[in-house]
Amino acid sequence: MDINKTLAKEFGLRQEQVDNTVALLDDDKTIPFIARYRKELTGSLDDQVLRELSDRLTYLRNLEKRKEEVANSITEQEKMTPELEAAISAATTLVEVEDIYRPFKPKRRTRASIARENGLEPLAEMIIAQEDSTDPEKEAEAFINEEKNVPDVQTALQGAMDIIAEDISDDADIRKKLRAYAGDKGQLVSKAADPEAESVYINYYEYAEPIPKVANHRVLALDRGEKEGFLKVSVVLDDAEAQGIVFDKYIKKNNACGELVREAAADSCKRLIFPSIEREIRSEMTANAAEESIKVFAANLRQMLLQPPLRSSVILGLDPGYAHGCKTAVIDGTGKVLDTAIIYPVGSAGAVEAAKKKVKQFIEKYHVDVISIGNGTASRETESFTADIIKEIPQKVSYMVVSEAGASVYSASKVAAEEFPEYDVSIRGAISIARRLQDPLAELVKIEPKAIGVGQYQHDMPQARMSEALGGVVEDCVNSVGVDLNTASHSLLSYIAGINATVAKNIVAYREENGRFSDRRELLKVPKLGKKAFEQCAGFLRVRGGKNPLDNTAVHPESYEAASSLLNECGFTLTDVQNGGAAGITEKADSIGIEKISSTLGIGVPTLTDIIGELKKPGRDLRDELPAPLLRSGDIMEIKDLKPGMELVGTVRNIIDFGAFVDIGVHEDGLVHISQLCNRYIKHPLEAVKVGEVVKVRVLDVDVKRNRISLTMRLNDEEEKKQRSEKPRSKKPSAGKPKGFDATKLHNSSFRIKQK
Repeated sequence: MDINKTLAKEFGLRQEQVDNTVALLDDDKTIPFIARYRKELTGSLDDQVLRELSDRLTYLRNLEKRKEEVANSITEQEKMTPELEAAISAATTLVEVEDIYRPFKPKRRTRASIARENGLEPLAEMIIAQEDSTDPEKEAEAFINEEKNVPDVQTALQGAMDIIAEDISDDADIRKKLRAYAGDKGQLVSKAADPEAESVYINYYEYAEPIPKVANHRVLALDRGEKEGFLKVSVVLDDAEAQGIVFDKYIKKNNACGELVREAAADSCKRLIFPSIEREIRSEMTANAAEESIKVFAANLRQMLLQPPLRSSVILGLDPGYAHGCKTAVIDGTGKVLDTAIIYPVGSAGAVEAAKKKVKQFIEKYHVDVISIGNGTASRETESFTADIIKEIPQKVSYMVVSEAGASVYSASKVAAEEFPEYDVSIRGAISIARRLQDPLAELVKIEPKAIGVGQYQHDMPQARMSEALGGVVEDCVNSVGVDLNTASHSLLSYIAGINATVAKNIVAYREENGRFSDRRELLKVPKLGKKAFEQCAGFLRVRGGKNPLDNTAVHPESYEAASSLLNECGFTLTDVQNGGAAGITEKADSIGIEKISSTLGIGVPTLTDIIGELKKPGRDLRDELPAPLLRSGDIMEIKDLKPGMELVGTVRNIIDFGAFVDIGVHEDGLVHISQLCNRYIKHPLEAVKVGEVVKVRVLDVDVKRNRISLTMRLNDEEEKKQRSEKPRSKKPSAGKPKGFDATKLHNSSFRIKQK
């Protein structure tokens, strides 16, 4: 297999793009670096496509390695044939390779292997030949041997049929056909382990659905229900049709031998093939569902990390609680802790008044702009308490309820202990809640991604794969935003391309010992940060107010000369960049001609375009271009106040396969089912909304007893008609996403079948 050609075909890319990308990956270039600074070579592939391509490259290389191992093993056994060699070469999945290898793989002791040891293989060959002249019982008499535990004809025939059954089970072609059949016709069925038991899986107590139609979230729910002992799950297939696939290939004659082959084939299906394929199909469905769930988790995490920061705002963080009180922390515009306290906003009137007094003192003394409230225990009461305070004070203060997922994990972590050794674990949680509103990215990178809680069934996922995928998302987000070299924590720095945890700590230690970095080149003085690491990381690290204004941009040091020449060509200087940006450089470059400048400077158009953007707005943050978070300051409602038809504005908190949860300010998030997200058909909620997005919703139904709120984002007929009339018409086709490889199809479908 020519792996690069295969990748180009699967991803719909030019061969040159794939060849260059693979060469860069093999040269240990990081994906953020490749995506940002090697666009000419990759054809401007983004980080997500690059990661998919890298994953697929690894799979195909492992496939080729396994093919070689299997071929060598069969050759060593002196059983290689041209047909086998061709089959191995043509295999496109690891499953196919393992099917081919099955007959040659060393086996544990089986009924068939015992029969072979007893000398019954020749009898099996006579029966499988199905000659009309063969009388199986008469031929079996010659194989009776007390010493080999073959005392009679029936034992000999049974041993021969065991050999036939195993040979059929080892037939790669039969297994492939049965998988394809099961994938088209099989059903996933579940029943209650105990019909009287109450559980959240009651909808699956009597459930059956064709395998191709089973949604990924249902696969994960069934798996968990089975694991917890509430469900019994199986794959069911029409027995006669499935066995017919085997009979059509192996039964040649309607004679005595043919009847024995039929019996052996039926036994092979029931005892060997079906149980094996049932395990495979369940495993494959789980793997695919997990991969899709990880994709959703990754997409949600990306949006959560890239939420706009509330820069330069003084924030009061509230970590709600009952018995142990509400932990509070005030941070300034840089994240520095100004003050802390423990208050009791829930309890006696005296305690509540004392809590109000303390919060009002904080607001007045430190000029608090925003209050950040964790959404955990006692959040509802703390929000009501905060709303009352805002009504009673003259200052303009707003608040927002933020997810505190992972705050307790961070508070007790080594990172938090190093950062705030003087504060108690509980107070660290309040600091984190304040900071994650001020700068979500800088704060959330300190927490293990899977603890942030924006996904579904994350604890059921393959942990290594999830950590790899989510770590990649954090890395992409941190590098796309860039970090301040003189203020970033070692947690944040460790996600920069080319920098590991050790080097990140060395950077912080160097900074503490020698003072601020004055330019990027000074990084080369940091222990264990060599030229190769510098090449990878330099462009993503910002030095504000340093010697060279370009150090505060995403322009890579390797392009400084080109950037200076560009400024000169367009009539600007580095001083213009230092004083806020070279305004008008885009228009000037366009008037000269981008292609002409590209040729003159000897750099590609994509790199030139990026440099122009950076010179125009040095130190820009892509998050600043996103809508600001929804802050509240007025009256709050309770779930009992909601009525069908009410229109509200909320924030998308989480996205799952079947919908999105939206915070509408009543403590309980409402569910917008996928069918209610928009007026068009969509395959997944991510096509319509993203985490952190502020959306307008309408209440469909409220179940106060079960704390469930159903919402819709669909436009009514009048709104939809108005939107269509206002939407400008364009004949230009919309640009679709680059054609990529579907990760759910990385493996060949494999199925397990249970007889009806």
